Amino acid sequence: MPAEGANIIINKTIDFSLSIICYCDQLNEGKKFIIANQLFKASTAIGANVFEAQSAESRADFVHKMKLAAKEASETLYWLILCEKSERYKFQEKYMSDLEGIIRILSKIITSAKQV
Repeated sequence: MPAEGANIIINKTIDFSLSIICYCDQLNEGKKFIIANQLFKASTAIGANVFEAQSAESRADFVHKMKLAAKEASETLYWLILCEKSERYKFQEKYMSDLEGIIRILSKIITSAKQV
């Protein structure tokens, strides 16, 4: 099990997942079930893949899991863009800025891991 306290990407993805879980609860209260479900699955999968990568069997496995996290982040971005552009959805810009920070970190991790 990874040491959560010392790993910035784990901490950021856990915090992001928790904030999106609360947002999805709000979406469900507004009967936006399909968007809430898709956003919930994609956003929590980012951290799940990052967490799993910490126990990777090889560098290639680590990169693969981080790439999966990046793909889930990309899908999450799509759902957040829909929420942001919809006039009928409550939206906080913090979700987008937090996700963009996670995407930047994931990109750097993947690039660095490939170079070694």
